Amino acid sequence: MVKDAELNAAEDKKKLEIVQSRNQADAAVHSVKKSLTEHGDKLGAGEKDKIEAAVKDLEEALKGDDKAAIIAMLAAIEALRDQGVKLKSNIKFAFEGEEEAESANLEKIIAANKSLFAADVWLMCDGPVHQTRRPLIAFGARTVLRVDITTYGPSHELHSGHYGNWAPNPAMLLARLLTSMKEDNGRVRIEHFYDDVAPLSKTEQRALAEAPDIDAELMREFELGSTDSSPKKLVELITVPSLNIRGMASSRIGAQASNVIPSTANATIDIRMVKGMDTRKTVERVLSHIRKQGFFIVDATPDAHTLTSHPKVALVKTTGGEPAVRTPMDLPISQEVIREVDSVRGAAVKIPNMGGGLPLLSVERPLGVHTIVIPIANHDDNQHTFNENLRLQNLWDGIELMAALIAM
Repeated sequence: MVKDAELNAAEDKKKLEIVQSRNQADAAVHSVKKSLTEHGDKLGAGEKDKIEAAVKDLEEALKGDDKAAIIAMLAAIEALRDQGVKLKSNIKFAFEGEEEAESANLEKIIAANKSLFAADVWLMCDGPVHQTRRPLIAFGARTVLRVDITTYGPSHELHSGHYGNWAPNPAMLLARLLTSMKEDNGRVRIEHFYDDVAPLSKTEQRALAEAPDIDAELMREFELGSTDSSPKKLVELITVPSLNIRGMASSRIGAQASNVIPSTANATIDIRMVKGMDTRKTVERVLSHIRKQGFFIVDATPDAHTLTSHPKVALVKTTGGEPAVRTPMDLPISQEVIREVDSVRGAAVKIPNMGGGLPLLSVERPLGVHTIVIPIANHDDNQHTFNENLRLQNLWDGIELMAALIAM
């Protein structure tokens, strides 16, 4: 026992060091990217490229660390084997480590090995369970369209006393542009934004109506005085597209702030797309909205002639935005999965799609198969931020759930 304790202590220390190193690396990435935004124009092209490449390498190293589902599956297989349980189906396991890097190679690998990956259904184990800690079954996921916007002011920072109220401030220009994209009630103001959204079926609407109302509890947990789209509930809002500002940057703030008019301002937004939305149309609608706010749009850093020829210039780049998919809840395979999950720990919460993104299309498109998402992680796992975690009870519950699904 003493030896076990010593071994565990060493392992715990190692895990703590990993968490601390990860947090330090995250902070370093944020600091360097902020400095590049503010001072990148003062660096030589080669020097800036080297720094950006190093940052990208570090970001890639920080991605994809959630192994809870893999551990749960392996433990479930071991338990079933030890109990002599004979499986009723041919079970295949696929572990993919690029999800946080947009699963760049998943579809290519599946398409090149269709017979190997062929199945009646793919069960994806990612994301959090319901906030009530009840099991959750999601029959789809939203996808992410990323939009990077840079606005421009003077060629270099100017004294705000000498040139304030005269030289355009790119941070103000960007703030006004972003504000124009959403109403106070959370509805996106981009024209035709919701036109192609596929309506929910009666089964999906009924599932939403039966889902627990946890908004008030979440507001207390997250210390919120209001929500973005009240009185609509969270479970309803994740089934519609959204627009979110990931981050903004322009010059320096706090103790490092100077009395200047910045030369540039930057923002990254994400648009969560749902079933029915077309990527090309959505991008065109975003660009059209930006133009209607008086901006001349470029796709590369503008030269002096471009900047002096137009009152407002915006550099806009878009990435991602694959079509979203959703498996019908009333399919026989869907009902079988529901029955099995419900039998483990009581009635699961069923939702048409989860709010986050998963590479469901990368599986469905080459194989012509349906996907269903069954997560095991806790909702308060700090996903995508500092101190990402997994509650032990979620791991035990996940092992039990995986065993039931493997043996069904």
